[in-house]
Amino acid sequence: MYSRKFAKVCSLFHSATYLNAYCSHKYLKMISLESVIENNNKSMKLVDALKSELTAIQAELLNRKKSELRGENARLQKQVESVKAELIALECRNGKKQIPLPGVRTLNTASCDDGKDNQPQQFQKKENVEKTKLKNEKKATKEKTQEKTNNAAIIEVPVDVRRLDLRIGKIVEVSRHPDADSLYVEKIDCGESQPRTVISGLVKFVPLEEMENRLVVVLCNLKPVKMRGILSEAMVMCASSTDKIEVLSPPENAAPGDLVHCEGFPREPDAQLNPKKKIFETCAPDLKTNASLVACFKGSPLHVPGKGQILAQTLKNVQVK
Repeated sequence: MYSRKFAKVCSLFHSATYLNAYCSHKYLKMISLESVIENNNKSMKLVDALKSELTAIQAELLNRKKSELRGENARLQKQVESVKAELIALECRNGKKQIPLPGVRTLNTASCDDGKDNQPQQFQKKENVEKTKLKNEKKATKEKTQEKTNNAAIIEVPVDVRRLDLRIGKIVEVSRHPDADSLYVEKIDCGESQPRTVISGLVKFVPLEEMENRLVVVLCNLKPVKMRGILSEAMVMCASSTDKIEVLSPPENAAPGDLVHCEGFPREPDAQLNPKKKIFETCAPDLKTNASLVACFKGSPLHVPGKGQILAQTLKNVQVK
């Protein structure tokens, strides 16, 4: 009997404990839900505040941009008015009558009738500058036309030996080219302030000792060119066959700087031969030695006036180059 009562009491106790736990859980869940709702409300308010602030910032930026555009528009309007006024003044000076468009503010064209004296000072200055510029252009054009006429009147110098600047030179120094076995590097006194550097391909044909301190004929108005890194400023003239080359010999009493002439072809040498015109290449076939060993152009001897002719040692009727 007591056992039954005790079991019933225990059962009631357990039921009360479960009910208490269940109620506590429900209560906690209700508290958590209320916290979430409260946080959500706070977040919504924060979002709304940020939206309002963003809208205010956008409105401020828009107002600033509008203000900038209004200022820019005002500046452009002033420029347009200035250019328009200048155009009207120019048209008036050229006799263009100004007719205002219907509904448009009447243009002030009084200056068109009053003459140049009533024009704005800045336009008068511009007009004077334009007149001066036009006058200078006409003068330059006239000078160019006159120059072309004068050039056309000049007779072209014939392409022959007269255009070659042949002179007597003396080799004052000679050595082998450091980078080419077949080339000599010579210092040649041509009667100028400084000796000329000349590169010659004569190593296989003329011994070094025969090149030293000898007189030679030099072509001085070739365009300088680099040969294996050294600038060559002239060319030593030689008589040349298929298997032999001889350096031309000037008269014994010739001196460095003496000019070489050719009978029938008065000297008119170019300051520098234009490689594109191939003047030397055109003359070369007619430069030869004759049967008397005399170097000639088209049969006319090359010579130093009053001193003698230019000769080869042994080569007859061969090219001179």
